[in-house]
Amino acid sequence: MATNDQTGNAWRAIRRLIVGLTLFLFFALFILWRIDSPRVERFRMALVDRFVPNMEWALAPVTQFTRIVSDYQSYAQIYQRNQELRQELQRMKGWQEAALQLEQTNAQLRALNNVQLSPSLGFVTGEVITDSGSPFSQSGLLNVGLLDGIQDGQAAVDGLGLVGRISGVADHTSRLVFLSDVSSQVPVIIRPSGQTAILHGDNTLAPKVLFIETPDDVVPGMRVVTSGDGGVFPPELLVGQIVRTASGEARALLAADYEGLEFVRVLRNSPLDQITGSGGLVGDEIPETAPEPPSEPLAGEPFQPPPTRGAGN
Repeated sequence: MATNDQTGNAWRAIRRLIVGLTLFLFFALFILWRIDSPRVERFRMALVDRFVPNMEWALAPVTQFTRIVSDYQSYAQIYQRNQELRQELQRMKGWQEAALQLEQTNAQLRALNNVQLSPSLGFVTGEVITDSGSPFSQSGLLNVGLLDGIQDGQAAVDGLGLVGRISGVADHTSRLVFLSDVSSQVPVIIRPSGQTAILHGDNTLAPKVLFIETPDDVVPGMRVVTSGDGGVFPPELLVGQIVRTASGEARALLAADYEGLEFVRVLRNSPLDQITGSGGLVGDEIPETAPEPPSEPLAGEPFQPPPTRGAGN
């Protein structure tokens, strides 16, 4: 028993000695590297030349770990740059669509004179805080509501195209029904053919295009925009482009980015002024009864002309 105690005390003494020598060595190296003297600098360089080449095996893990950290930082920078390029590409697609709409508007202005432009649209930006997550309904919840001027039926876009319409509003939140929902039916126009149709959602990102008057004139790649019929959606909002299934069915590939949907703009369409009454006629009012013609003067009496309108008494 005494022998075990002596052995334990000896090991503890050795550990204290090793720890003390290690701390003293580190402290001495710290002091040595802090001294600013030419002789000490030469001594430090001699130590480096003597021990560092023989310590490559010990420095290899540190070097490898440093390379791993550097590579990870490079990958992080590449990923961040990739995200920035994706956002830039999305903005460029928005500008492309704006250019196409401007080109179309330009052609109409060259063909028509005194065209009356539609009233400007106001908007409220909201964040999509959650979605339904159901295979039978396609909708989302926005963080804007009645207090922000949101009303039922207003259209929502994401900068690239139409997303859906508002269906259900509370004070601070509102429900957005996507175009892909089975309850969504939107009157549209197919450009440039000018044919009207109904976009019917079926829980896919390529809803059906129904009730086309001349289906043979509709080819893939044509743009689908809102027609404004019914007064629910403003006209000329981009919906998507025509695609054909294997069976020849016409569908519209939606332009909105539903997978990366984070923010939407709820459009507030200003109501048009209503014309009431028939308006006034140009000029003075027409008298109800015409004045009687002057009678012929009697013989020997001078002729008296009738009084003119506006003459004084």
